Amino acid sequence: MSAENISARAAITGRDLIDWGYTPGPWFARALAAANAGGEDPRAVVARFAPPPAAPTLSLHAADALVARMNIRAESEEEAANVAAVEAHMRVLLRTPTLVAGAVMPDACPAGSAPGTIPVGGVVAAKNAIHPGFHSSDICCSMAATYFEGGDATALLDAGMAISHFGGGGRPEDARWTPPAAVMAAFEGNRFLRGLTGLAIAHFGTQGDGNHFFYVGRVASSGHLALVTHHGSRGPGARLYKAGMEVAEATRLRLSPETPRHNAWIVADSAEGEAYWAALQTLRAWTKASHFAIHDAIAAALGLKRVHRFWNEHNFVFRRGDVFLHAKGATPAFEGYADDTSGQTLIPLNMAEPVLIAEGLDAENGLGFAPHGAGRNASRTATLRRHGDRPEAEIVAQETKGIDARFFCGAPDVTELPSAYKDAASVRAQIEAFGLARIVDRIEPIGAIMAGDWQRDAPWRRKRPAPGPA
Repeated sequence: MSAENISARAAITGRDLIDWGYTPGPWFARALAAANAGGEDPRAVVARFAPPPAAPTLSLHAADALVARMNIRAESEEEAANVAAVEAHMRVLLRTPTLVAGAVMPDACPAGSAPGTIPVGGVVAAKNAIHPGFHSSDICCSMAATYFEGGDATALLDAGMAISHFGGGGRPEDARWTPPAAVMAAFEGNRFLRGLTGLAIAHFGTQGDGNHFFYVGRVASSGHLALVTHHGSRGPGARLYKAGMEVAEATRLRLSPETPRHNAWIVADSAEGEAYWAALQTLRAWTKASHFAIHDAIAAALGLKRVHRFWNEHNFVFRRGDVFLHAKGATPAFEGYADDTSGQTLIPLNMAEPVLIAEGLDAENGLGFAPHGAGRNASRTATLRRHGDRPEAEIVAQETKGIDARFFCGAPDVTELPSAYKDAASVRAQIEAFGLARIVDRIEPIGAIMAGDWQRDAPWRRKRPAPGPA
C-alpha cells in the first residue's frame, strides 16, 4: 500500500472492531494504534492483538452421569450414616464439568457441610484442571519414616518434645531452621510463592496441630526403632490454597458459573495452571525437607545411625497425562506416582495402633489409591459429646494405656485419641477386601507426641482482670 493510500484511508476505530465481532477490552488501544500505523491489512493486525475467543460455558454433568467407586463398607449404624453422607457429597461433586471419575476410600468421612464438598478419603480425576478446593489448605499433608540402628524409644520421644514443634505459628525467631537453598530459590521464582519466603522459613520443621504427630515405634520385620512424622505444608500451603482459589473462582465465573464455588478450578495448561502446578511441586519439596529436617535433628542429637527412610504425601494432586488425580486424604498406590517414590507408603491408624507399610496395587476401583488412615465417623464436637462428663485424665489414661502418649502443648486433645477414629482392624480388612494395597510390614506403637489442645490457655482465651477502682 502506498503512503498516499495509507494517509487517505479512514482511521480504524473501536466501533469498527465491535462491528468485526470483537468484545471491547484494554487490548483495543494497542490494536488500534498498530492497525492505524498502516502498511498492513488492519484486520490482520487486529487479529494478532485479539485474545482467544472465550470457551463456551461448561454445563454440569447430568445427575449420576458419573458414579463414585465406593470402596467402603458400613459396619454399624454410625458408619452407615457416615457412608450415606459421603455418597451424597460425591453425587453432587461428580457433576463438576472437568471430572471424569471419582472414588471413595475405606476411611472416608465428610469434610464440610456445603453439598458437593470433597470428603476426606475422596479421590477425583479431572481433565486438564487443578481444583484447589480438592486438596484444601493442608497441601501435601504427608508421612515420613526413618529407621535407626539401635537407640532408645524414650530418649527419642524426649528429643521430639525438645526439638520438634507443634501448635500454631512457626518456630521462635531465634530458633528457626532454613529450608534448602534450592527450595527457597524455587519460592522466589514462582509467582504464587515469592511473597511467602518468610513463612517458609518460620514454619520449616514444624508440625502444626490436629491429627499431626511424632510417632515412635518398632518395625515388625526387623526390630529397628522407627520415627514417623505426619504434617503438611503449614502456613505456605494455606496461603497458596487461598491464592489458587482466587484464580479458580475467576475461571469458574467465566466457564461454569453453575459449578459450586468450592469446586472451582484452574485450567492446567494455562499460564496460571502451569505456575500453580510448579508451586505445588515446590511445596512438596519443602514439606519433604521439613519432615527429614526434624528426623535428622533428632538423629544428630542422639547420635543415631539411619538405616532406611521413605515418605509419601496423601493430600495432594498427582498427574497421569492430562488427567489430574486429586487425593483429599488418600495414599497413592500406583507405580511411579512421583520421581522419588520408594514403592512403600505409610498408612497410620491411630496413636495406639501400628502404622501400616503398604505397596500399591493400582486398583482401578480406587483410581490407584488406598486410604490414608483410619478416618472418623463423627465430628470433633460429637466425639466430645460421646465422652460426656468423664474426667479428662481418666479418658486419656484409658485410651493411651500401654503407650507413652505426650501432648506438646501440655493439655491433651481428647478428639485425637484412638476412640475418635474408625476401628483400625476394620479399615485394614477393607483395604484388603477392596484390593487397594498390599500390607507388607508394620511399625508397632511405643509412643507418640501430638500438639494437644494448644489453644486452651491461649492469651486470647484468658479473662482480663476486672478494672480496679478509678
